[in-house]
Amino acid sequence: MLIEARRVTDRLDQLAEAAQNASLTVANARGDQVAQPLFVEARQQGITLIRLPASLRLPSGDEGDLSQPPRRGGARGSYGIRGAVGS
Repeated sequence: MLIEARRVTDRLDQLAEAAQNASLTVANARGDQVAQPLFVEARQQGITLIRLPASLRLPSGDEGDLSQPPRRGGARGSYGIRGAVGS
């Protein structure tokens, strides 16, 4: 998990460097102005970077705070394999 987080961080650095002088929009094949793909990909990689450690479900350090119920489930949007049947 740590290796993948490092890879995502490297990709974010590369995207930031590539987008440094890029415009916010580009023309698509039909000539419409759309969001710069570099920024779209950077946003997706940022989401991935946040979800990687969240998927580990590590304690937050607030275990002594009984006012909050224990967290259940994994990171929002990450799902396990469902419906797999062993032979």
